[in-house]
Amino acid sequence: MQGHEHWYNLTMRLLWAFFQALRPRQWTKNIFVFAALVFDRQLLNPTALTRTLAGFVLFCLLSGSVYLLNDIADREADRKHPRKRNRPIASGRLPVGAAWAGVLVLLTGTLAASWALSRPLFAVAITYFLVNLGYSFHFKHIPLIDVFFIATGFVLRVQAGVVLIHVQRFSPWLYIVTTLLALFIGFGKRRAELALLEDGAGEHRRVLDGYTLPFLDQLIIITSATTIIAYSLYTFSAPNLPKNHAMMLSVPFVIYGIFRYLYLVQVEGRGGAPEEALLTDKPLQGTLVLWVLSVLLVFYIY
Repeated sequence: MQGHEHWYNLTMRLLWAFFQALRPRQWTKNIFVFAALVFDRQLLNPTALTRTLAGFVLFCLLSGSVYLLNDIADREADRKHPRKRNRPIASGRLPVGAAWAGVLVLLTGTLAASWALSRPLFAVAITYFLVNLGYSFHFKHIPLIDVFFIATGFVLRVQAGVVLIHVQRFSPWLYIVTTLLALFIGFGKRRAELALLEDGAGEHRRVLDGYTLPFLDQLIIITSATTIIAYSLYTFSAPNLPKNHAMMLSVPFVIYGIFRYLYLVQVEGRGGAPEEALLTDKPLQGTLVLWVLSVLLVFYIY
């Protein structure tokens, strides 16, 4: 009886470590899959909603396989990092062999499901995986290119939502806004990492040797300003918006959200994990809720 209990506890610990290695907190990034559904005014379309929900789940599992691959490749460097050393693979709680098995199962299952759901979605999923594979094993070590690869992942999430439904009025401006916002968050993440690790930053993440705090501050200023400008232009020029420009009422929430994230990065030093900031910072959560409500008000009630 004790032997069975031992194996049960061991299995549960392994499954829990595997689930943690999928980084469920970072699944919040996959919310970008819903962009086409909301901004094309199809949120109340049951078929479109169901397909988008399915796409969201697939991207959570697909991104989980990417995180597993990344942690397998970075396990030695992660063991030297003050926070990442507690990750399941770096800490040894999840054996490398089990992680590889998980990658194969998740990758095979998600790609097969995406093929069944939509051929264009399969193409986006394959592209997303290849982009992240290139990032994990090469491009994350190249300054600037590393953050552009991160931004590409966000754009592909938006594209996945587009190909899942019959888009009628989705504005190309949203691709630009997504790209700029992802660059802004990416550079903010690099700045927080550089400030945290200081002189030993390059030992933990080689690409940080190619950045300095003043350089990152300039990049953050540029991307934050252009994100606000691009979103503001979207609210005035997109063809599917109310002609009285009611969508401009959502602009202040975007501005405050960007300023709040800047505060978290530069004052509190919390930008190293953007998903944690989103899940724990109440002012950031509040402005996001108000922004969502303003968008829904303009699109579906006003």
